[in-house]
Amino acid sequence: MPVGFDSDRNRLIAYMLSHQLPAQHFGHKQLDDDLSRAAFALFLKQLDPRKRFLLQSDVDQLGAFADHIDDELRSGRMVLPDAGSQILTGRIRQVRSMIDAIMDRGFDPNREEYLETDPEKIHYAKGVDELRDRWRRILKLQVLDTYLGLVDERNRKGGKEQVRGTSSSEARPVDRELWKKAMDKVRKRNHQYLHRLLQVTRQEYYNRYFDAVARAFDPHSDYMAPTLKEDFDIHMSGSLEGIGALLREEDGHIKVVRIIPGSAAERQGQLQAEDTILAVAEKDADPVDISDMRIRDAVSYIRGPKGTEVRLTVKKPDGRRLVIPIIRDVVQIEETYVKSALLRTPGGEKIGYIRIPSFYRDFNGGKGRNVTDDTRAELAKLKKEGIRGLILDLRNNGGGALTDAVAISGLFLPGGPVVQVKNSQGMIRVLEDEDPNVVYEGPLIVLVNQFSASASEILAAALQDYGRALIIGGEHTHGKGTVQVLMDLNRNLPLLHLKKYDDLGALKVTIQKFYRINGGSTQYKGVEPDIVVPSMLDYLKSGEKYMENSLPWDRVQDVGYQRWQGPYFDIEKARRESRQWVAASKRFQVIRDELAKAKKRSEQTRVADFLEGMRREKEELARARAEARAVGLMGVDEEDGADVKKEKKKLAEQLAEDPFVDVALYLMQDSVVPAATVGRAR
Repeated sequence: MPVGFDSDRNRLIAYMLSHQLPAQHFGHKQLDDDLSRAAFALFLKQLDPRKRFLLQSDVDQLGAFADHIDDELRSGRMVLPDAGSQILTGRIRQVRSMIDAIMDRGFDPNREEYLETDPEKIHYAKGVDELRDRWRRILKLQVLDTYLGLVDERNRKGGKEQVRGTSSSEARPVDRELWKKAMDKVRKRNHQYLHRLLQVTRQEYYNRYFDAVARAFDPHSDYMAPTLKEDFDIHMSGSLEGIGALLREEDGHIKVVRIIPGSAAERQGQLQAEDTILAVAEKDADPVDISDMRIRDAVSYIRGPKGTEVRLTVKKPDGRRLVIPIIRDVVQIEETYVKSALLRTPGGEKIGYIRIPSFYRDFNGGKGRNVTDDTRAELAKLKKEGIRGLILDLRNNGGGALTDAVAISGLFLPGGPVVQVKNSQGMIRVLEDEDPNVVYEGPLIVLVNQFSASASEILAAALQDYGRALIIGGEHTHGKGTVQVLMDLNRNLPLLHLKKYDDLGALKVTIQKFYRINGGSTQYKGVEPDIVVPSMLDYLKSGEKYMENSLPWDRVQDVGYQRWQGPYFDIEKARRESRQWVAASKRFQVIRDELAKAKKRSEQTRVADFLEGMRREKEELARARAEARAVGLMGVDEEDGADVKKEKKKLAEQLAEDPFVDVALYLMQDSVVPAATVGRAR
């Protein structure tokens, strides 16, 4: 059961955080006024992330505590959590009292209005009248959206052709029955939503306060309140049984971090990293709004028995909304392992391809598979085919076992340093490939993207620093160059008699940082590819550099290492040739066109709050999807709410449509230097 409120217990947690975080955290940040202000900003965002409740006067009142969080923690006299709770609860009750009056008054669906959906672009309401009008526009938008969904559903069931857009001067009549149904749904949904917000306990506000303090040190440090074991596992890994997605809480929303290879979500194909899950529904039931919901509560709606259907209402990073149906299932283990394929250049030469979805390993001492042995086995198969080059695909690989990142680098290198690890005391340990044998000596290209993180970045960086591989990708990889450790607060008590308190929870703290062998960190900047090509991810603000309070890039002393002496790529020549090839590629032209549209959509956060305007926006998005599907763009969404049943393409078929693989095969033909020349030593 959740731990109840206990003032003495919270004072003890505050004491421990105020001592453990500055002492144990890699950055050794001081618990001072600057850190207090950072923690206050995070706490305020957790209170009212979408600026739908607090008035500016409330924020000003709470702002008096902004410089004093450090003092509150040290003294054990915490005021901000209770002040925030009391003010927010009062405003939620006030909004709840407005809902029925606003809904009873009704809305003019044809009155042209707009609503700004990006909380960063709006201010807190100056007074109650402005707050009421903000909610009027929010509720109107919800009714319009629900109404159009009901119209689409009726048309689909009746086999009717949906009418294409007309101008607002030719406004179509509203179906009164469906409009009333939409009004009832929105009224009920918002009362349930506000009721849920009012159930948040006093202890939960303290937990959020402690978490804000930890995250002020860096985005990967957290205070983790005691929960059931199931909830604890979710918070640690973010893994959701049933659909297979790693999630995080961010500014009042549940966001997708990564899709698990072989999972139901990966097989369905529409849910992607950086998507925001807005609502969850069982197949034909009404959706439950999970905005401002804690991740463990959201999980209870998303989970369910294998074979049942869950429908996720998702907001894409470019602002599009989509209903994604997923049949819950277990992860298909085979899909999580290393895979290989035999490809050919335009000139007919054999090129090997290996995809590493993650750096997996059995950490329980069993005889389970590991990524290094599997990669070695796939290499052996490809070498028997007489490959002339190899493409190593690390795209969407979120990391895993550091030991395997080092070991896999050793498959391509004759021994030597791979990565430097610096701890919070400033001590540096160099991890080396100790095996002088090279399994594959031919030309090597590595593919990365913004979702290549941690161990993936270590492997790509080492191969780049040695001059062993040509790295192809977007502007940068994720930039996750830190290591966290879980500290059980119950095991770090200052005095034995204090064990009388209930479970204190745990602290996840950043204690180490990775550095390349050239001295630069993989943190923040990530790995910058040798060849940068357009990607549909380019408009996303995804990566460490976009996270609040992320640790900065820096460098340490480089280590001595011998540059690769075998075949390598002439980088300048490869850049020239890739630019020419990409410019002439129809696939990359489609990506550039779609990227420009997606970027424009992502910046248009002010949405139409009237019927014809919303219809036009929906129809424009449907046309954009149809155009993209017509030219075969990878990763394009199907129609909203469609019963998607896609047959999984074989790996070779997927690669035949992959423009990144296209450019890699092209460069394999003409940019390889047969052997190292003098001057490549380091």
